[in-house]
Amino acid sequence: MSSAFYPSEPQWLSWAKELQALSQSGLAYSQNAFERERYERIREISAEMLAAYAAEEISLETVKALFCNEDGYQTPKLDSRAVVYDAVADKMLLVKESNGLWSLPGGWVDVDETVGTNTIKEAREEAGVDVRLERLLAVLIRDNRSSNSWIHNIVKIFVLCTELSGQFKPNLETLDAQYFGEDELPEICEDKVTTAQIKLCFQAAKDPHWQPVLV
Repeated sequence: MSSAFYPSEPQWLSWAKELQALSQSGLAYSQNAFERERYERIREISAEMLAAYAAEEISLETVKALFCNEDGYQTPKLDSRAVVYDAVADKMLLVKESNGLWSLPGGWVDVDETVGTNTIKEAREEAGVDVRLERLLAVLIRDNRSSNSWIHNIVKIFVLCTELSGQFKPNLETLDAQYFGEDELPEICEDKVTTAQIKLCFQAAKDPHWQPVLV
């Protein structure tokens, strides 16, 4: 595993992630009892590293529950974002999170959803709008230059959408939904999407010949 895509991620976190991934894959494919015992210990070490460097903010038990709770080959988490763009007004739809910051509607791709259906679902649930999928804009590794590093690597998929109908209603996830121009963006929840990613989406949405960014 390379940390090339995570230049601001602490080296110890990259090591812990790699140990976790190696041990999880070993447990998935090895039937030898002695090998499985070693892989279990490697997995424990990765959790101990994370707990030790978390400055006692999180217990080892909690780390294990979050970090060592999966089976099978380790892969990145998948997150899809609806880029609902109004070409006439040159504005993009953002939702206000429960913490008061703003983001593109979206979230984890559920196991029973495709990227497309999940994007439609998240737009409806978070912004109250039904959308039509238009085209893929970008597939990006999560930018770890925000305030918090993540214990899982994340791939974020940005899909251009057109609003068809709907009306926002406050819900358990979001407090508001509004369209904003690129030069009037509110305070962005950088842990969900970054300001740079939103600006990239503006650029991509305006360009009919845009080629998806794959990083």
